[in-house]
Amino acid sequence: MAESTVTHRSNSAAQAPTRRSRVPKYESLYPHEAAWRDRQFFLESKGYMLRPRLRPGWTPSWHRTGKYAIFSEDAYWLPLRPSLVDATRMSDGKAVYIKRVCTGDQESTIAKMLYGEPLRRDGRNHSVPILDEFQDDQDESISYMVMPLLRLIYDPPFAAVGEIVDFADQILQGLVFMHEQGVAHRDCSAKNLMMDADAMYPRGFHPVRTRFLPNGVNIAFYTRRPRLLAGVKYYFVDYGISSHILPDQPRLALGLEGRDEEVPELSEIEPYDPFKVDIYTIGNVFRRNFYDKFSNVEFLRPIIDSMVQDDPARRPTAEEALAQWQSIRRNVSILHRVWRLRRREEPGLASIIRDIIYFYKSCLQLWRWLFNRQ
Repeated sequence: MAESTVTHRSNSAAQAPTRRSRVPKYESLYPHEAAWRDRQFFLESKGYMLRPRLRPGWTPSWHRTGKYAIFSEDAYWLPLRPSLVDATRMSDGKAVYIKRVCTGDQESTIAKMLYGEPLRRDGRNHSVPILDEFQDDQDESISYMVMPLLRLIYDPPFAAVGEIVDFADQILQGLVFMHEQGVAHRDCSAKNLMMDADAMYPRGFHPVRTRFLPNGVNIAFYTRRPRLLAGVKYYFVDYGISSHILPDQPRLALGLEGRDEEVPELSEIEPYDPFKVDIYTIGNVFRRNFYDKFSNVEFLRPIIDSMVQDDPARRPTAEEALAQWQSIRRNVSILHRVWRLRRREEPGLASIIRDIIYFYKSCLQLWRWLFNRQ
């Protein structure tokens, strides 16, 4: 998730862990971790508990257990995202994210509006759920939004053609819904599209070491369910630079912000249609993450070509893009959907071997899924 405008940037950010660090700093907290530790009692009073590492009085557990630090959950630091922390909802044990925002700012206002009543009941709504919101007890200019613990759309990687079809279904449907409410996201690149993968991970997953179970030690792969069989829901997140335009207002915006730097019309001088920026950005998600990587998703080409045209006036609206996509997807057979994604650079022999392995693994996963349902 992109950082909120309220993020208090620390001059000690350079001390944060990097891949070049020779010795991981297991033993003590980083400054951004200490800031959250100092708010633990307040968050607990609101019904949320931080991980052991971020609680007051924490000492490394491996000093007591004799285990190696890498086999201890509390050895894994909070990523350097000062406005975001993972937590557990104490009432039911649900894993959540807590995000610090400016009280009444644009991001929180739009997020709450899109997930408020009655919009949250609309099946087309793919805006990130806001489970709770509360104001800081020390600084009224700061508030906190509570959201589900989501995963990036490509973690784990897409494996089957049908997973991409389902993703396109949900994202285009959600885009239509969002635009109907007068909201242009303006930054809906892949990192701001996330998924609720709880159904894939029935035993949960660690918020930092996402390939592991919540204990941070055991690998989650062995209990993970296939994305197609489990079913996931995709969400738009982070409305930090979004625009909410009322029906009687011009559909125009200014600004160069956004992760996708290929959008041609972005400008601080010439106004542009932010809704058409969303169209281009989603088209680019399809192109960069799927079409450019895999050889058996050629059916995406027409919708991509339509959405990423340089002239915004020639791009479809969200509703038109969804209609075009629905026409395309009808021609993608069931057999095609269940088959694995083939990388464009795969040699012929390797591709055949991987097809055989995928068929075997798919049969095994299907058997396990059917067995667990009984």
